[in-house]
Amino acid sequence: MKHIVVLSGAGISAESGIKTFRDANGLWEGHDVMEVATPEGFAENPELVLNFYNQRRAQLHEVEPNKAHKALANLEKEYKVSIITQNVDDLHERAGSQDVTHLHGELLKIRSTFDETDIKTWTTDLNIGDLCKKGYQLRPHIVWFGEDVPMLDKAIKICETADVLIIIGTSMQVYPAAGLMHYVPQHTPTYFIDPKPNMASTKNITIIAEPATVGILKVMDMIRSS
Repeated sequence: MKHIVVLSGAGISAESGIKTFRDANGLWEGHDVMEVATPEGFAENPELVLNFYNQRRAQLHEVEPNKAHKALANLEKEYKVSIITQNVDDLHERAGSQDVTHLHGELLKIRSTFDETDIKTWTTDLNIGDLCKKGYQLRPHIVWFGEDVPMLDKAIKICETADVLIIIGTSMQVYPAAGLMHYVPQHTPTYFIDPKPNMASTKNITIIAEPATVGILKVMDMIRSS
């Protein structure tokens, strides 16, 4: 069975109504990302950061997976599919995808500021005074700028086993995620779906200049006919 590896980013969830920050001059819902997405920002104003993610969590409950999420989930009926996403939402899972690796953390999880392995599911507001079992403040389970990406090694191993690579909803400009495409085996057919693609077609790379919900259907047809 062919192993399809998918690298997904904010563009796929944008079509469900989740806003991205890279399209707005570094502002994320009106906030400087350095205030709400760095350890320094959290140390300086933890209440601001917690409230910011509380709003993102509440927003997530109001949106639904779109046709692109659902199409990727449907691919599992025919192929082995592994999704490596930069997104912190759970829309891939809600669409039905079974194998999802979150590079940048998960909005519906929190962890201890003392022990980063003390992680739990959290679907409501997180506030100052919410503590782990050892008495330390809890924080969003999000990989902030300047922090290590703990799932990166797992993602690399997945890419090394790809028969087909689909890049969808990401400009492949944010590292280390952007480097993952270089770990697939040489000559792996690669499909890059982006309405404003920043790379050119090559012998192995096919560019589909479409939004995620349109482009993924075209790619699925290409894979089935190959």
